[in-house]
Amino acid sequence: MNNLNFNQTGLPPVTKEQAKVIMPGSTIGILGGGQLGRMTAIAGKNMGYRFVTLEPTADCPCAQVADGQVVGAYNDPEALAEFAKRSDVVTYEFENVQSEAAAQLAAYTYVPQGSELLYTTQHRLREKRAVQNAGVPVTPFQAVSTLEDLKNAIEVFGLPIVLKTTTGGYDGKGQVIIRQSSQIEETFAQFATASRMVAEKEPLIAEKFIPFEHELSVIVARNPNGDTRTFPISRNIHQHHILHLSIVPSGFSADVEERAKQIAIKIADALQLVGLVAVELFLTADGSLYVNELAPRPHNSGHYTQDACVTSQFEQHVRAVCNLPLGDSTLLSPVVMVNLLGQHLPKLFDHWAKGELSDDNFGFAFKLHLYGKEEAKHGRKMGHLNLIGNDLDKMIQWITSSDIWEE
Repeated sequence: MNNLNFNQTGLPPVTKEQAKVIMPGSTIGILGGGQLGRMTAIAGKNMGYRFVTLEPTADCPCAQVADGQVVGAYNDPEALAEFAKRSDVVTYEFENVQSEAAAQLAAYTYVPQGSELLYTTQHRLREKRAVQNAGVPVTPFQAVSTLEDLKNAIEVFGLPIVLKTTTGGYDGKGQVIIRQSSQIEETFAQFATASRMVAEKEPLIAEKFIPFEHELSVIVARNPNGDTRTFPISRNIHQHHILHLSIVPSGFSADVEERAKQIAIKIADALQLVGLVAVELFLTADGSLYVNELAPRPHNSGHYTQDACVTSQFEQHVRAVCNLPLGDSTLLSPVVMVNLLGQHLPKLFDHWAKGELSDDNFGFAFKLHLYGKEEAKHGRKMGHLNLIGNDLDKMIQWITSSDIWEE
């Protein structure tokens, strides 16, 4: 009972005419049981909604705060049917779920996001083509199926070049920078072998290496009525391909921020978005912006909104999916979000137990969010801290100098 067969690859989100309002008291089903589902459920329960999650692992982070869980695989028809029966509306918390699963759910319950958005964003080539078709600047790319394809892409883009798998990549996984000609054949062989294991027709994508100066992201919400609202832009700093800091205000010029927001809104409208999408961009020295990736859900770089905005990204996602008026996304305070990985927790807890993380000691507030994951593995996202205060430099300096984030 783990094979899904459908005649179409994805269903579009509902139209404005088909949209309905899902009022508090209803049950929202979350496909996926990780931390994004957990924080969405917490925000939604404050609004009076009930939640059920479908997740293979029992007592997952979302299930710990939800009203129920269906334990089952995302492609198990029986689990999907039970999940749909218990849900008045369904959303998803991550994009690496078969789009066919969302299509099956749409046959039994209300799925305003449809499955086309999943189908597009869970595959890097489809995503790049969709962004390109929306008429916004995207990192130049070419599909790669053979070694000759890769060599042709290198002729066009030069070295270094970024080679990625088309599916399954996150936090730097499934990608490599080829810097020298001697790496080409071996790297292609490794990536192509891994990709063929999932039977991809276009297993790889080659992207031009963009010598960017900054990374930023825009989170935009859109409801079925077509109303949109963006959150303040975050300046993002990564370590080992994992987001480390999100800094708001970003410090970029008003022109850069406005262009980034318009790019995000244009993508949301082109995709007929319902819910949230995070648009990650590169900013180059000459002020050019290139879309790097999309994430059709609440996003790590938007966690700062929990404590620093009138409406959090998680409440906004609930509002959008339920077709309620979108909330005010105004920034209330400067904020720095810092991720907490498995190796960071022992020192964090030690400082916390000793009373050292006191707002009075530093002049800014510490807001801790942990995800309820059982095992703290090295490199695994276990939670985050939002630092709230008026002096961004002071907050960043504390993070930089603290031994919590020492490797």
